[in-house]
Amino acid sequence: MISSDSINSIKSGLLRSFPARVVEELLEAYGAAKRSYYLGGLRLAEVEGGRFCEAAFRMLEHKTTGKHTPLGKQLKTDKLIPQLAQMPGSLNTESIRLHIPRALRVIYDIRNKRDAAHLADGIDPNLQDAILVTSILDWILAEFVRLEHNVSAETAQQIIEKLVTRKAPAIEDFSGFLKVLNPNLSAGDYILLLLYQRGKEGASYKELSAWIRPKMRPNLQRTLGRLNDNYAHIHFDGSRYLLSATGIQEVERKKLYEVR
Repeated sequence: MISSDSINSIKSGLLRSFPARVVEELLEAYGAAKRSYYLGGLRLAEVEGGRFCEAAFRMLEHKTTGKHTPLGKQLKTDKLIPQLAQMPGSLNTESIRLHIPRALRVIYDIRNKRDAAHLADGIDPNLQDAILVTSILDWILAEFVRLEHNVSAETAQQIIEKLVTRKAPAIEDFSGFLKVLNPNLSAGDYILLLLYQRGKEGASYKELSAWIRPKMRPNLQRTLGRLNDNYAHIHFDGSRYLLSATGIQEVERKKLYEVR
């Protein structure tokens, strides 16, 4: 999950352009969908994705017409989507007219029309659907941030990067202290998972030392050196350690992010 500070920053930016109740509904549904996904509630993640869509469509209505369908009243999305597509391009971006509505429609279709039965090839459709839904939620919210925040391009980019950075269900954030929920990982995998969670922010030696298990601390420098020099899974920029592309691949190949 993204931090409460990031959510508050997103909320304050959206409130400049959209009604408070709709923004709150959007962010509550987003948070609930992500929590459900991380905790294994795949169907619930899709349901909350649909709730997110209800708020997002109202935001698009408000953006293009200055008014929106009241909360609690059924949306007519089959009419709204083509109406948005026909809006003047000189007044509204393609993202507002085309890209966001089409992305929302994908979530709606998955929620309403996908068969919940297991596929013949053994792949659980609920898992693959939930992955798609939560990824689209990230993209749509990032688009709203990009389009509506009255901040510098650099600040907007930082918010978006935090929003779409990969997060690991096997890590829980206790007010900035990252706790790995799988105590059986090796020291190297432990560090890779922590850096996977941190994304482009990376982590200092002091932070990693605080987060790893006590028995791993005496050999921390050696472990970091091996990950950096022998495998190129991490990079040290002089003050912080960051995960490389091969490090990301290693975490995802081993599925270190899963709660076991």
